Amino acid sequence: MQVGPGLKPMQPHCQDMVFLRGLYNAQAAAHKSAHLGRSPNLLSGAWVSTDQNEIRVGRSFDQVLAQTIGRRSAVPSLVLGIEPTELRLEDGLSMLYGSNISWATDTKPATKEIYPARVFDLLVGDGKGRESDRSVLDEVLADANDLKRRVSRSDGRKLDEYLESVRSIETRIARAGEEGRLEGWQPTLTKPNMARPDDPLPQDIPVHIRLMLDLIVLAFQMDKTRIATCMLNNDLSQMNFGFLEGVRGSLHLDLTHNGRDPELEAMYLKTNQFHVAQFAYLVNRLKAIDEGERTLLDNSVLLCCSNLLDGDKHQADQMPMILAGRAGGRLKTGRVLDYLEAGDENRRACSLYLSLMDLMGASQTHFGDAERLLAWL
Repeated sequence: MQVGPGLKPMQPHCQDMVFLRGLYNAQAAAHKSAHLGRSPNLLSGAWVSTDQNEIRVGRSFDQVLAQTIGRRSAVPSLVLGIEPTELRLEDGLSMLYGSNISWATDTKPATKEIYPARVFDLLVGDGKGRESDRSVLDEVLADANDLKRRVSRSDGRKLDEYLESVRSIETRIARAGEEGRLEGWQPTLTKPNMARPDDPLPQDIPVHIRLMLDLIVLAFQMDKTRIATCMLNNDLSQMNFGFLEGVRGSLHLDLTHNGRDPELEAMYLKTNQFHVAQFAYLVNRLKAIDEGERTLLDNSVLLCCSNLLDGDKHQADQMPMILAGRAGGRLKTGRVLDYLEAGDENRRACSLYLSLMDLMGASQTHFGDAERLLAWL
């Protein structure tokens, strides 16, 4: 694997990632809206409605996961962003499209949270939940024995049957944990290991993003959620990247559409490297957390992606994609998978999403425009 300049921040993690080349969303590539027809369907592969009286995009695969395995945790999914949702029109379409990649239904985006303090409160603010990893039966054994002395023989047998069924479930969960299966995963933290962020939205963009990524790590460590998305920039973003040395101008108009000016292209490369560096930071954080025989990264699967290969050309016939983590040992990393010449039927991004849902224990028969898993070469 040879890492190019855009992916330079991932160089230390080559053996922890899979580089995917040539995947695409056919509905996005065919859409007449170069931006709003190609960003909200990033994780769904669905057609984006151009009816000004109707907002409609397919449900994204992270929300399919939220409605299946998400019920196993306190927060079905975390949907995070850095820039607020915009409600203005662009090319006759709502910027609601450009502000969201996670869609709870075909017509409603999942609520995107941009305030770190509110994310923290969502994760730990209620103070509820068991504080002990002891067996449920161990905690109530004295009460159960006392109850058995006061009930009839037949009721005693029923109580024994009930207690045995609970013990059986606990044993199966413990065995699953020893075997590394998803349902047996145990949190590594019972209390947060970071302070609550301040209420105001941080004005320092790098600090803001790192806070959001740290909160994702915290959520995974505490098993508060198992699904998270983070949108680093809205489509058509006018964010100024002046916090990067030698960079000036807005992300979309000045840097993305740079007219192939060498100086502006060099600045634009720095913004791409900055985005990839955030993903590398998340990978590094998860890799540093020990969960027995594996790390939290080993027990996770992360996807870093964009809707366009070339932002200046609005090129949507290929999508830049990287996977990281080993999905509990089910995903082999340190590979480049090239689908560009495999034929359009074999390079559907939705086939990747089907595969990721399968890795997460939420298999689907079809999703978006795909009815089969992606072929892992």
